[in-house]
Amino acid sequence: MPEPEATGTERNTASPDTIPDSPPPTGGLSPKSVAAWVLVALIGAIGWGVLALSRGEEISAAWLLAAALGSYAIGYRFYARFISDRVLKVDKTRATPAERLDNGVDFHPTDRRVLFGHHFAAVAGAGPLVGPVLAAQMGYLPGTIWIVAGVIFAGAVQDMVTLFFSIRRDGRSLGQMARDEIGPVGGAAALIAVFAIMVILLAVLALVIVNALAHSPWGVFSIGMTIPIALFMGVYLRVLRPGRVTEVSVIGVALLLLAIVAGGWVAESSFASTFTLEKETLVVWMIVYGFIASVLPVWMLLAPRDYLSTFMKVGTIALMAVGVVLAMPTLKMPAVTDFAARGDGPVFAGSMFPFVFITIACGALSGFHSLVSSGTTPKMIQKETQVRVIGYGAMLTESFVAVMAIIAACIIEPGLFFAVNSPAGVIGTSVETASQAVTHFGFAISPEALAQAAKDVEETSLLSRTGGAPTFALGMSQIFSSVIGGAGMKAFWYHFAIMFEALFILTTVDAGTRVGRFMLQDTLGNVHKSFKDISWKPGVWLASAVVVGGWGYFLWVGVKDPLGGINQLFPLFGIANQLLAAVALAVCTTLLIKSGRLRWAWVTGVPLAWDVAVTLTASYQKIFSDDVKVGFFAQRDKYQTGIDAGKVLPPAKNMDEMHTVVTNATVDGALSALFALLIIIVLLDAARTCFKAISDPPSVRLSEVPWTESKIVAPAGLIPTAEERAELAAAGLDSGGGRTKEPVA
Repeated sequence: MPEPEATGTERNTASPDTIPDSPPPTGGLSPKSVAAWVLVALIGAIGWGVLALSRGEEISAAWLLAAALGSYAIGYRFYARFISDRVLKVDKTRATPAERLDNGVDFHPTDRRVLFGHHFAAVAGAGPLVGPVLAAQMGYLPGTIWIVAGVIFAGAVQDMVTLFFSIRRDGRSLGQMARDEIGPVGGAAALIAVFAIMVILLAVLALVIVNALAHSPWGVFSIGMTIPIALFMGVYLRVLRPGRVTEVSVIGVALLLLAIVAGGWVAESSFASTFTLEKETLVVWMIVYGFIASVLPVWMLLAPRDYLSTFMKVGTIALMAVGVVLAMPTLKMPAVTDFAARGDGPVFAGSMFPFVFITIACGALSGFHSLVSSGTTPKMIQKETQVRVIGYGAMLTESFVAVMAIIAACIIEPGLFFAVNSPAGVIGTSVETASQAVTHFGFAISPEALAQAAKDVEETSLLSRTGGAPTFALGMSQIFSSVIGGAGMKAFWYHFAIMFEALFILTTVDAGTRVGRFMLQDTLGNVHKSFKDISWKPGVWLASAVVVGGWGYFLWVGVKDPLGGINQLFPLFGIANQLLAAVALAVCTTLLIKSGRLRWAWVTGVPLAWDVAVTLTASYQKIFSDDVKVGFFAQRDKYQTGIDAGKVLPPAKNMDEMHTVVTNATVDGALSALFALLIIIVLLDAARTCFKAISDPPSVRLSEVPWTESKIVAPAGLIPTAEERAELAAAGLDSGGGRTKEPVA
């Protein structure tokens, strides 16, 4: 792969300042469109008004839905278009890396509908399902405000802008862009921080899947079948019927639904034991799958599997939304609970600021997304104009998943919510002790009600089923059973939801492994130039093995030891993810300034400032707080004192585990300090680079590749406009678009 040429001093190609401002190409709005958008805005505003003005009375979850959907529509139509057309000035005549470097392995122009599915599936992991559930401890209002406002002004902006700048740099990874554009010091800090955080994130996500699929023949069979189905879809689109996206979509969805139904049959058959796997076995299979998915051509497995899973993900969430509208469940959780002010909640400790923002993470702003936006997606996108629908649009879709998660958590009885999400050390192990503890929190629930809730979903107990996933499944089962099947179907929908969550998360692990491979190859390319060709076979195999070996090791140890491996690093997940977002936003802000877009730097600069305030405050508290529930070193001191006194403190069961807790707290505290320090170095070096670019513009150099004319014609959005349909017809292409021998004017 050719080296990118520095074009920062060539202001006609690198700087938008030479291009006069012009209105969006679609022109102004017609009176009918104005009326429609005013109506959308009113629906959203009324929804927010009902939520904000509630004073203790129960309100329908449908108002929360209206507030979110109205806000998303306005944000996508106006703010995202403003950024795309005015700030970034996307260029449909410019060839993307997928077109210029197409090699059928990593670089491959992909239909935007398939790529939307891949991108959404890759970024939408455990975060939007479980983070909002846990944040419901603070009430439904704080989390909802951050999920919606955060995605519109921060998360979706980060994803789209990172994707755009990576496209302009041959699909370079975030860490490598930091090194190229910020400088060797900040770049080195970013490379170290990004790769270390990514390994932790992948291991945490993999652990959630292992816990969900262990001893679940239905889940293992159904999810396992998505692999051969995806391989068939890849070959169908590439060889048998190229470009027939609609055809393969219908076939793939039919096969997926059959696999889900068949999973239930398998679970009741003599084959159940074959698909009933222990955690250790699942770890091995996941490592093998992650390696294979990382080295196979992207069109063969990764893209079609993600596209396929998106149908189930989006379809299920959309049906939940319909269920909310039909069943009109009420929000049982208060708008704001006392825990928001006190910071002593049983689900997670800490005040509303900053920890509700750290806990929600992926539903509003997630650093992991920037890895995908600078990993697989920029190497597959057909046109620059598609960054809006894929970068911004996919993130809005994930945020909607988070909204449905917070609805699921808040429509069940608060007493049940806290009994499910509080650790056994807080509520005990019996329904009687749990009832007493929850009543002490201010949310009464009887022992009989707790026992009945478990019986309804055919579980022996729901106590201390922490992590968020079981709560989401309870909420989903309540919504679906209210519309289809009644109380008798609650158990079916509950277990369907558990399987659904595992499918949701697995697509993040395989895409994340490939992204990690790209990142490692980019980094090694600074030492050995052969690695810069990300399709160079020795580099592909070596980097893939290192990445899966890294997260696989922590996952294996974590499964074998409840206090070891990734369990040791799990407390770092939320803060590390948000620190990663700070790196991405810092790189994007630097690039906006270096490329002559200083007046638009606030687009990423404002969310950067907010994210830095949140993450560094959280890091400071986790390092220096005297509260043993918050501070890592305070926890270490407590358990070290216990060891000195010869006492065993929960959750440790013996003195060896006491020493393990001390070690874990020390490691977590040290890593928190290290990650925060690395991010501060990145921010300071980025500030230096920005100041230099402002004070001495001629010195600016960008690693942006030169402009090359595109010979691909494709729509910018999922549905072609009338103008795009005419352009496709003139080129003799269908709605999927494709290459044309002569450029179309």
